[in-house]
Amino acid sequence: MNGTPPIIQIIAPFQAAFEWMKAMLFRPFDIAKWLAVAFAAFIAGNLGGGGGGNFSRLGRLGQGDWKYRSYSHGNLPHWDATPWIVGLIVAIVLIALVLSVIWMWVSARGKFIFTDCIVKNRGAIGEPWREYRREGNSYFLFSLAIAAGAFVIVAIGALFLWLCFFGMRDDPSGPQMVIVVIGVIVLALIWIVFAVFFGVVSAFMVPVMYRRRCSAREAFVDVAKLISRNPGPFILFVLFGIALTLAVVVLGTMVACLTCCIGGLPYISTVLLLPAIVWLATFKLLFIRQFGDQYDVWANAAQPTTLPPSTAAPA
Repeated sequence: MNGTPPIIQIIAPFQAAFEWMKAMLFRPFDIAKWLAVAFAAFIAGNLGGGGGGNFSRLGRLGQGDWKYRSYSHGNLPHWDATPWIVGLIVAIVLIALVLSVIWMWVSARGKFIFTDCIVKNRGAIGEPWREYRREGNSYFLFSLAIAAGAFVIVAIGALFLWLCFFGMRDDPSGPQMVIVVIGVIVLALIWIVFAVFFGVVSAFMVPVMYRRRCSAREAFVDVAKLISRNPGPFILFVLFGIALTLAVVVLGTMVACLTCCIGGLPYISTVLLLPAIVWLATFKLLFIRQFGDQYDVWANAAQPTTLPPSTAAPA
């Protein structure tokens, strides 16, 4: 790039995002639009301060009248369960897996719907669902492939540690223990680095795909290169984003307590916390907008609206 590179800021786009949120949700206030945008945020995975199922009862399968018992045979655990219980557990796992994949698909499409709602200042669901079908499906398949790859890597690592664990049973103070401890630490660090990196890259893939109508692979490569060229601003963005996310979690917890847990239910929590959710989502869009016109999602708007002030320095 010729000339002076743009000055990437954190506070300026954060302030501009607040103004855009006010204009979008309160000028004027429209309850139908509010609920539509909240629904788009919900299916995009922005669950506010609540949501999620309660799976604590799964741990009680071995209690009550279940014909489930365990006994020790040598040093290895042996489980003896009624066949229909095993089948039920397998069925539950398969159903949960299928529902998770379906939700990933819906959420992938929802991310583009929510982005479209913010960019075009509207509460539309059907039109962007159809318009960004190709991009949403591409993002879904890419995320599914990454999830499958991560699962395979974790499974291989867990199998390695499990074999080491059985190898050190007779000598727990031997070198095998050191290998297991080091292996756990290394796997944990790798997983944290991978999760943070992919989380940041995937967060900015949607704006890039929305702006350019490209595939998920192209967006991933582009965002990864952008981060590698500008690590400082993205590190600040992540740190600032963590603080903001914690603030939203605290706010969501307070809302849930004040509403007797009603405000913590899925979608309802998104409706109540929509200003904060839109604020943070707009902040992300305005942050990456500073890197050039190719990252400006508002450049795709069919009808010009009152855009947030640009924070990018002239190149």
